[in-house]
Amino acid sequence: MVELRLPKNSRISSSGKEWEAIGKSKITRPFRIYRYDPDTQNNPRIDTYHVDVEACGPMILDALIFIKDHIDPTLTFRRSCREGICGSCAMNIDGVNTLACTRGLSEIKGDVRIYPLPHMPVIKDLIPDLTNFYAQHASIMPWLETKTMAPDKEWKQSIEDRKKLDDLYECVMCACCSTSCPSYWWNSEKYLGPAALLHAYRWLVDSRDENRNERLDQLEDSFKLYRCHTIMNCTRTCPKNLNPAKAIAEIKKMMVKKRSGKIT
Repeated sequence: MVELRLPKNSRISSSGKEWEAIGKSKITRPFRIYRYDPDTQNNPRIDTYHVDVEACGPMILDALIFIKDHIDPTLTFRRSCREGICGSCAMNIDGVNTLACTRGLSEIKGDVRIYPLPHMPVIKDLIPDLTNFYAQHASIMPWLETKTMAPDKEWKQSIEDRKKLDDLYECVMCACCSTSCPSYWWNSEKYLGPAALLHAYRWLVDSRDENRNERLDQLEDSFKLYRCHTIMNCTRTCPKNLNPAKAIAEIKKMMVKKRSGKIT
């Protein structure tokens, strides 16, 4: 008989702490939050915090800041803009990858369950290690590549060509889509994932870029692009309502055109 065991520090222990609410409010909600500290060498646990919802703001991030400021200063998470622009507060909330700053407490029924983004190494608590994720983004050359001499002021673009970048440039690289993709879970060392491929397509359709063939050649790989099986988890979970699955499908169409000589 084959026995399979999770890697060290992957099994959640049953010895989580329970933290009572601060103050005398009768309106409290339990927050069940994933905790992991690599310095202790202990397995992760789920701590329960009873939060006075009248004393904090309406968003999940507000509640996390309240917990850190008033209940448990050791709770660790990323945050920055609080406006859904930077993507740093991405985490798994109530079973969905999303941004803590744009997810409202009123959108969740019952206990609020918060975990780090799935299937990623955890640095501490709600902070995943995104080193590989950002390296993949850099590998698709997310900048303008040109061969002609640069203009005096700027590279001009028609209104019609500019519209092709809509629903692409808004990506904030929060990693919600990539970490919701089973293909990325299984092949993250080779498959670029929805986020990086969305950005790759953004530069492929940019009329100012003069490196399309080279960009396509770089993506011509059985793993980099073709591990996508159109499961659509990426599109369902994107907090910016973008469609990475469609972008990946369009890249595959461009590959076919390139092979047939329709892209030169």
